[in-house]
Amino acid sequence: MTNRERHQHRLTELLSLARAHQSQYLDDLAEIVAIDSGSFSPDGVNKVADWVQARLEKLGFAVDRQAPTQHNDPPLGDTLVARKRGRLDEARGGRRILLAAHMDTVFDDGAAAERPFSLDGPIAYGPGVCDDKGGLVAGLTALAILAEHAAPDYAELVFLATPDEEIGSPASRAVTEATARGMHYALGLEGARANGDLVIARKGVADYRLTVTGRPAHAGIEPERGANAALAAAHLLVAVQALNGRRDGVTVNVGVIRAGTRTNIVCAEAELLLEVRSDTVAGIKWAEQAIEDMARDPAVAGTSVRLEQTDLCPPMEDTPSARHLLTRAKATAKALGFDLGATATGGVGDANLIAGTGVPVLDGLGPVGGADHTPQEWLDTSTVAQRVTLLADLVAFLGDIGNSR
Repeated sequence: MTNRERHQHRLTELLSLARAHQSQYLDDLAEIVAIDSGSFSPDGVNKVADWVQARLEKLGFAVDRQAPTQHNDPPLGDTLVARKRGRLDEARGGRRILLAAHMDTVFDDGAAAERPFSLDGPIAYGPGVCDDKGGLVAGLTALAILAEHAAPDYAELVFLATPDEEIGSPASRAVTEATARGMHYALGLEGARANGDLVIARKGVADYRLTVTGRPAHAGIEPERGANAALAAAHLLVAVQALNGRRDGVTVNVGVIRAGTRTNIVCAEAELLLEVRSDTVAGIKWAEQAIEDMARDPAVAGTSVRLEQTDLCPPMEDTPSARHLLTRAKATAKALGFDLGATATGGVGDANLIAGTGVPVLDGLGPVGGADHTPQEWLDTSTVAQRVTLLADLVAFLGDIGNSR
């Protein structure tokens, strides 16, 4: 039997198992969509974590529940890291694969009762049905059918479920980065785009604060003795915004500006809060250097400017290693009878943090859905069996370096 014939045989078996699990998938999805798990609802997030933990333990995973180590106000839920050893150690070509999903939604308590899980033909609705509960259940289903298929040819499978992705992962970031280090591949379980595309790249985001210091003076009696920080900040605002369009893949936005205390005082201090988004680390560094140059030469004499980076979420770059994962995914999709595309997005997620550790990542491996973060959020359940099969096959393929060369 050729490699192609073996692959097709495995796909046929996995697809049959995925179809057999379709009804259970819908029951599971309905059960966790009924749990309010907004990022700031730790009790609800932890109920989802309880549910996920029980299923992973049933599949033979050792589960580590980690409460936030720092004080969060408001409090946040637990991060779940589950591990299962395979029969192929690294010395013999086994690979360590990370599957990542998140348990939180953007919706407040009461949303699940107000908009309960429902089906209109194959289209499912409900808070978090696509982002990311549909992907979370898809990952667990893929692991279940792999166990039934008896395909443990990998070094280790790791399942990561985070409680705070929708607010930038403040509590789980360190756990995500520590878990990712040493992995060979990562598969993100966010929903596929509305047109079915996977996600090959996500822009990174760097947040900055520009603090402008001027010199106060009486605005009516001796304004000439002052140095207006607000005026200097206004010039900076215009100059920073003008960076847009100067480099492909880089956008800059000043979202907040604060200045002054009274109208009869020449403004002594101003502040600008801004973000830089870029599809590469080099793009972020380019924008930062440009802003530093502006800060060194303020437009108003007597003022000074200090630039601080307040946060950084690295880009998930479109790399050759990520393209290797995509090539395999496309081949599997073709064998399953559908075409598969990939896109880059400006939105960030846990996949950015994983990519920032140097691990190749392919995201969007959940079922097809859309209208995320809105009451109209939907998931096409007719795509579940194929997408679960695609995910399971990727895990089986990537687990053995002998397959993935």
